[in-house]
Amino acid sequence: MEEKLTPKIFLNKVLAGTATGIIVGLIPNAVLAAILKLFGENILAVTITQMAVIFQLATPLLIGALIAVQFGFKPMQMLVVAGAAFVGSGVVKFNPDTATYIGAGTGDIINTMITASIAVGMILLIGEKFGSVAIVATPIVVGIGAGLIGYYLYPYVTKITAAIGDLINTFTTLQPILMSILIACSFAFLIISPISTVAIGMAIQLNGVSAGAAAMGVAATTVVLVVNSWKVNKPGVTLAIALGAMKMMMPNLFRKPIILVPCLFTAIISAIPVALFSVSGTPASAGFGLVGLVGPLASLDAGLSIILLLISWFVVPIVAAFVGQILFEKILKLYDRKDVFEFLG
Repeated sequence: MEEKLTPKIFLNKVLAGTATGIIVGLIPNAVLAAILKLFGENILAVTITQMAVIFQLATPLLIGALIAVQFGFKPMQMLVVAGAAFVGSGVVKFNPDTATYIGAGTGDIINTMITASIAVGMILLIGEKFGSVAIVATPIVVGIGAGLIGYYLYPYVTKITAAIGDLINTFTTLQPILMSILIACSFAFLIISPISTVAIGMAIQLNGVSAGAAAMGVAATTVVLVVNSWKVNKPGVTLAIALGAMKMMMPNLFRKPIILVPCLFTAIISAIPVALFSVSGTPASAGFGLVGLVGPLASLDAGLSIILLLISWFVVPIVAAFVGQILFEKILKLYDRKDVFEFLG
């Protein structure tokens, strides 16, 4: 029986494809860039860095393809959606002064999602109407058509996303501790929700301390899950969480929302050093936290010392997680660790 495609299901499929595409597209450059800088001008290190950047340029293409996969499209349809998303993302722009095409960054993630959604909608509406000429008509009508719509939407969407990011960054400058706590708590929750922290961080272009606080929120939940999972789950589950599979605990969130109490407690404590030491990040690092050491390496790259890095990213969250465990489970008896943190998969 075919699944009825409601607006909610459509959005969830788009978000799921976007989340996976961002992770695949950004992880290589996010992890390798900071590490390879330590090798200076070594030719191989520089070349690998350049390849990682080029790979990152394909992020909108990956997002479009993986969104199409969510809808069960055939290979040709999948690639058409991917191509349209790439065009509408703005990752490659034409420079009329030099008559060249210039690629940079990852494009606008929200506009990529919108363009891909338009392409998916067009394919669903067209169905099999193109018949034997589908191989020619689909790339032209859907690929270029949806891409063109995305192209014209791009300037307006980027202004909105930039304004959101600027507003958050401004608030973080005016009220660093309060805003760092709010951002960290938001991302501590989002990382075990269906929403992608990486997609949100990229979409609203969090930067500086705002990005550092977001990444710290993700790190706080990661540490809490690892600390509490250690004795109630198999080692493989705990290892998977430590390596970045925090979303595998989503069923626990919906079944036992109290799981958020120690996560938010740790996020609040961990956000304070972010404001005090100006722990910074980038839009690309905001949603990763400790995964691949992306958050710590981004803050190191932004000028944070090794000592402050160890204190901010490891000492404070780990101590806060253990304190929270004792406080909420042993003293206040709000929950039983096995009941709340046992993996339900």
